[in-house]
Amino acid sequence: MGKAAAQSITMASTTSTEQSGLFAHLLPAFKQASGLDVKVVALGTGQALDMARRGDADVLFVHDQAAEEKFVADGFGVQRFAVMYNDFILIGPKADPAGARGKDIVQALQKLAAGNAPFISRGDKSGTHAAELRYWKQANLDNAKGSGYRECGCGMGPALNIAASSGAYVLADRGTWLNFKNRADLAVLVEGDKRLFNQYGVMVVNPAKHPHVKAQDAQKFVDWVVSPAGQKVIADYKIGGEQLFFPNAQR
Repeated sequence: MGKAAAQSITMASTTSTEQSGLFAHLLPAFKQASGLDVKVVALGTGQALDMARRGDADVLFVHDQAAEEKFVADGFGVQRFAVMYNDFILIGPKADPAGARGKDIVQALQKLAAGNAPFISRGDKSGTHAAELRYWKQANLDNAKGSGYRECGCGMGPALNIAASSGAYVLADRGTWLNFKNRADLAVLVEGDKRLFNQYGVMVVNPAKHPHVKAQDAQKFVDWVVSPAGQKVIADYKIGGEQLFFPNAQR
């Protein structure tokens, strides 16, 4: 274990930040600024929070604001900072047999349920899954999602692959969709509903709960990612000229 091996922190994050390609763009810039390596464990947000609760991560970068605020209130995180946002989109077959296309996610889900349209749910307690369940609830369809509803218990990329191969509908984050190559005849059907706003937050795992946490180095990452330098790197990440994440740290 040379000094180099010790100069790293573990980040529990989400499949969407990883599979969108953001970290491959962001983390080398942080290493250049700080000398620190970041080992990313990409899970659904719920699992990432669990991992941090156990003290198996130094820093969290996730997107389920209610769950993040509870994590901090329960003493597991030091302080939550807003970092960036993008949006969720409803993806489905271009032909849109269920007639879901439009600007209203709740109406779209009502049409999917009424038509028993095939729908792939992440089913993995991720931030995207939490958002999806919130929209079903707003549509008063918690227990009536239609016979086409399937949970894959998988990350965003695999869920999109299943939808592509089976002509199903799926709620996705825009970042993973833009980075997704295997689109078959899928298209964006619902976007622009303000309920589809997707906020990401970052927080240091509390060393008062887990003394081995590398809180100082983790804080360096938090400070950098919400600084003008880190925020610019996020804004600069584009695929085919389209920006994937929009920095909005309030510092």
